Amino acid sequence: MKTNTFLSTTSLGSLVAAAFVIGGVSGAGAADPVVADPNAAVEYSGTVSVLTKFGLQQLSPFFVNAAQEYEKLHPGVKVELIQESDDSVKGKTKALVASNSLPDVYFTWTGSWGENFVRGNRAVDLTPVIGPETEWGKTLANAAVSAFQYNGKLYGIPLYLDAKFMGYNKSLFEKAGVSEPNTFDELLGACAALRKSGVTPVSFGNKEGWPGVHYAGQLLAYNVPQATLEKDFVPATAEFADPGYVASLTQFKKLIDECSDGSGTNGSSYATALQQFSNGQSAMYYQEIIEFDQATADGALKREDFGFFKLPAPADAKGDVKSIEGAPEGYMISAASKNIPLAIDFMRFVTSADNGKVLSAPPYGQPSATVGGYSADAMNPAVVDGLKVIADFLLSHALARHGQSAARGGSLAFGPPGADRRHHDT
Repeated sequence: MKTNTFLSTTSLGSLVAAAFVIGGVSGAGAADPVVADPNAAVEYSGTVSVLTKFGLQQLSPFFVNAAQEYEKLHPGVKVELIQESDDSVKGKTKALVASNSLPDVYFTWTGSWGENFVRGNRAVDLTPVIGPETEWGKTLANAAVSAFQYNGKLYGIPLYLDAKFMGYNKSLFEKAGVSEPNTFDELLGACAALRKSGVTPVSFGNKEGWPGVHYAGQLLAYNVPQATLEKDFVPATAEFADPGYVASLTQFKKLIDECSDGSGTNGSSYATALQQFSNGQSAMYYQEIIEFDQATADGALKREDFGFFKLPAPADAKGDVKSIEGAPEGYMISAASKNIPLAIDFMRFVTSADNGKVLSAPPYGQPSATVGGYSADAMNPAVVDGLKVIADFLLSHALARHGQSAARGGSLAFGPPGADRRHHDT
């Protein structure tokens, strides 16, 4: 299996075998692969069910409003929403899979989480309707669509782009006399100065387990050459003998010991850590770009005081120091759906440029994967700047890989085969 990930990234979840996974997903899926028919007529009647990851109060209105607008356009259609949070969606998905009750449209991450639906024939092959030469495909960022590619076919609908940055409080940095660090050692030095000033340097909640994976994943990308990572992602060739693995975990421990509240972080949630940062009790929080607006929504941290930088690479890094932990997130269509054309049509509506602009702006702050799906004037400036970092990364790596691919006669990819975007595979 060759997976094109959106950004050059690795995940510790890839190293510890995703035994989760979607409990027996391959055992009771559709009998045969289902392929979307681009010429199928849409029957605007009945119900389309949707499992989202927008259960938080701040996010839930997006799908509610989109569903209501779609129902107004098509009075014969009822959209049923099942709205879950970032963590509850995992348990809900597993329960729905176990009972063979997946809704028509369901949320998915990239990497092995999405692969399990494909392997179990539970996801519709969307290549004929979302490929780069199709009408719909041309409206979506190609790299984002490609992140949901498995076995050369496209199965996911990207809704928004994402990447991981260290958010920081400019006022607390100034008070402690520190500036944005350029190396990992400088980050540790900044932590010492910030702690001396009376604040927690980095808020870190690892109760769910995946926040630590994000740190480790980025450090692995820095410390282990990509060719080695690609080899080690394949069980048949995996050795994990490169010293960069140990170096990454050693650096991660130093960061936790010197920058966070230490061992107590395993009893604290990621949401608590974000709130601590938002309330001005910590100077930094390692967060996704989709959390930028949440960090400055209600707390003491004001938008003008929010800054961000990439997690600094170690000075002697042997891997890709330009890598960014991240990938898009999106949705799949159930192969068991009784009205696949309607489910596809609804998601085409959700991913329209107009809805993308709503999604990208406050209070949501989820950078749309739709071409023209955002207006910089209406967005949090930090989100706009984060998108520029992502765009610069994609451009530089696309140019470099284009030359490599031409020499090999291979295809363009933004990440190592089998690399997983997130924590949720563990």
